[in-house]
Amino acid sequence: MDTTSASLLLGLRSTDDEVHWKRFVHIYTPLLYHWARDMGLQDADAVDLVQDVFTILVQKLPEFSYDSRQSFRGWLRTVAVNKWRETLRRRGVSPNGGAGLDRLPGPDDEWFGEIEFRSHVTRRALRLLHSDFHEVTWQAFWEHVVAGKPAPVVARELGTTTGAVYAAKVRILARLREQLADLMVD
Repeated sequence: MDTTSASLLLGLRSTDDEVHWKRFVHIYTPLLYHWARDMGLQDADAVDLVQDVFTILVQKLPEFSYDSRQSFRGWLRTVAVNKWRETLRRRGVSPNGGAGLDRLPGPDDEWFGEIEFRSHVTRRALRLLHSDFHEVTWQAFWEHVVAGKPAPVVARELGTTTGAVYAAKVRILARLREQLADLMVD
């Protein structure tokens, strides 16, 4: 199963589409960094690799043809590993023996499991959505849905109505579902 958004990838066909690129970078930077660290890279080298991969993606994604039967994350991982191998070759280090590449799991391994990835994407989407709502609306949602407080308690704490708390929950969850619509399907 791949949970990459087809509409997000389509939006990346234009290098001028700042909204899609910002969302893509926000979601995939931690994943690329995680892979780089799993390859045994130190922080500075991991950051450099992530930047190098994004440089490649700016060139390749406008022509990228998404096939939902294939794993985008597998392809992305291959781009990252190949970029690191290229860097090793330039430094005169054997890619087969260096920097933990032999220990790096394949794209189908569950080293970055589906549940962890979904949780990561949901957290990132929530951070992006936060600025789209008034702070009281966000607090009502957060305290009721995430913290698990009863709506009447949240309403009392925020000086609003129970109905407003439920409305905040419905509005934000609807927007979250919209943002994640094709990221969370099989």
